[in-house]
Amino acid sequence: MSFIVAVDGPAGSGKGTITKEIEKRTGLINLDTGATYRCFALEVLRHGYTPSDTQHILNLLDNIDIKIENEGMKDIILLNGKDVTDEIRSTEVTEASALISTIIEVRNKMVELQRKMVGNKNVIVEGRDIGTVVFPHADLKIYLDADDEVRAQRRYKEYIEKGINITYDEVLEQIRWRDENDKNKQVGALKKAEDAIVIDTSNMNIEEVVEKVKNMINQKLKEKEENNMENIER
Repeated sequence: MSFIVAVDGPAGSGKGTITKEIEKRTGLINLDTGATYRCFALEVLRHGYTPSDTQHILNLLDNIDIKIENEGMKDIILLNGKDVTDEIRSTEVTEASALISTIIEVRNKMVELQRKMVGNKNVIVEGRDIGTVVFPHADLKIYLDADDEVRAQRRYKEYIEKGINITYDEVLEQIRWRDENDKNKQVGALKKAEDAIVIDTSNMNIEEVVEKVKNMINQKLKEKEENNMENIER
C-alpha cells in the first residue's frame, strides 16, 4: 500500500527545496510530475510538431511510455525506454511543456501516468493541484505559503547567485503575476485542498520547514501503520 504526501503552494514558497530534502531524510520518493509534461513535450518536438498542432499532439498520447527510476538520490527519466533526464531540461522543451500542459487531454493523460507511477511506492509530490486533482486521496496534504515579498526576495537571491541581471522589483512583479495566473488557470490552477495543512514559511528557514514537514509525515505514517494493524487483527 502506497503512502502519498501532496505538497502544493505558490511559486517561491519552497516546495521544490522542501520535497528534495524530505526525500533525502525520509526515504520517500520525490515524484517529479513536471518531468512527465517535459517528456511529452520532447516527444512532440521530436515529431516536428509545435504546441499549436493540437490534433497531431493528441494522436501521440496513446503511444507514449514514461517512467521515473530512482538511483540513489538521482531520478532517471525514461521516455519510451530511453534516458532523457538531461534532454528534457532544455529551454526549447521547457517552453513547449508550458504550452502543451494547458491542453486538457494532455493533462488528463499525464495525471493518469503519474498515478500509475506511484503504484505501491511511498512518495512526496509537489505542484499546484496535487492535493485537489492529481492525488485527492493523499495521506497527507500540505499547502506551503509565504508573503509575496518574502517569496520574491528568495527568488531574487537565486537569480543573483546564478548571475541573472534582474531587479528585486522585477522579480516581485513576476511573482505577483504568476500568483494571479496560477490561480486562474483553466487547467491545473493553484488550489488549496480543504483538508490541507497550511504552513506559512515567511518567517521560517529551510531547516525549520523540513523538520516540521518530517514530523508531520512520521506522525501520519505511524497512524497509518496502527490502522493497518487494527484492520489485520479484525
